[in-house]
Amino acid sequence: MLQTLRNAWKIPDTRKKILYTLMILIIFRIGAVAFPVPFLDPNALRDMLESGQSLLGFVDMMSGGAFANATIFAMSISPYITSSIVIQLLSVAIPALEKLAKEGADGRKKLNKITRYTTVALAAIQAFAYYILMRNMSAVSYTSGFSGVLAAIVIILMFTAGSMLVVWLGEQIDKNGIGNGISMILFAGIISRAPHVMSTMWAYLQMGTKYYVFVPIVAVLFLLLIAFIIVMTNAERRIPVQYAKRVVGRKMYGGQSSHIPIKVNMSGVMPIIFASSILSIPGLIQGFVDPDKSSIWGKILGALGYNSWVYAILYFALIILFNYFYVAVQYNPVEMANNLRKNNGGIPGIRPGKPTTDYISKIISRVTLVGAAFLGVIAILPIAVGQITGMNIALGGTSIIIVVGVALDTTRQLESQMMMRHYKGFLE
Repeated sequence: MLQTLRNAWKIPDTRKKILYTLMILIIFRIGAVAFPVPFLDPNALRDMLESGQSLLGFVDMMSGGAFANATIFAMSISPYITSSIVIQLLSVAIPALEKLAKEGADGRKKLNKITRYTTVALAAIQAFAYYILMRNMSAVSYTSGFSGVLAAIVIILMFTAGSMLVVWLGEQIDKNGIGNGISMILFAGIISRAPHVMSTMWAYLQMGTKYYVFVPIVAVLFLLLIAFIIVMTNAERRIPVQYAKRVVGRKMYGGQSSHIPIKVNMSGVMPIIFASSILSIPGLIQGFVDPDKSSIWGKILGALGYNSWVYAILYFALIILFNYFYVAVQYNPVEMANNLRKNNGGIPGIRPGKPTTDYISKIISRVTLVGAAFLGVIAILPIAVGQITGMNIALGGTSIIIVVGVALDTTRQLESQMMMRHYKGFLE
């Protein structure tokens, strides 16, 4: 990867794109730390994060610490991610949206416009919910009278505007920079937490003798986790395909062998985001109503806390469920089998039609199970390590998957751009 970056830096056009991307990311980081929202107390927000609010911890991770700093980028791109997921799912259920998705570039532009409008609505709703939660947690300076109304309006508008500004910054990276803009924003936010993780590990080393053993073990697990994620991200199951020969005029076409690549991690981090969003609801309810811990609801909500084994088991089960759901939405074995038959292709030893569909479905189901188990293990490993060692693992498996995935994707884009630049073509 370093060699790819070094070679890309030598090309003027690519160097400009890299510098432009870095400039946008620097603007994002400045907004995340230097532009606070009025009427909010950052110290109260940090206390909320330390109290074990899994929802707020996830939001703070997605925003690169902007939520803890009470800045305009506190919600980051979470409304856009939610909006994209909603529109993507609705495009399967609603025929009009499905038609737009199949219309090529023009259809995608219209879908992107719908996604932006949905993002604005979801950002406003999410900002209002966070305002209510912060007010209940005594993180808002003014809560009554005209000052309270003004504070509510300012906080909601600034959270919403900040979220849309982050989306706009990501779109600028898509147009003029390197990599996927939204992914690069996420990447920058997570990487910015690395000094905090290192300082936390150093603080544990100062606390006692047992951490002299636990901290090195966690560091080794972290490195092994990165290597495991890289291997599983690049892993794929290849279904062999043989194309029949056909004569057109005096020429013969086809006859070559190929394959259908089925990625082990087909759904990326989407199942983890879905599962995190579902399991964050009890924490959000607890922040709104603050029930008595000795009551039935208090015990249930306490059992669903981020560091509990009940949370880990439900988390793992929901990740597997959502992984199958997401793959079922994205991949259609019937359509894949029909495309093979239209192109005079077939899987060796498998008859065309329903047998091919059943074979592809079986392969996808097995690969999906492996990918779901991989995501589940990565997601709950920090929880298990935290339970065993008593350490608060600040950088979770979701963060590592995002960082590794974005790094690999950006490297592939740089390599493809350099390959296109050095391709001479038939004229030379």
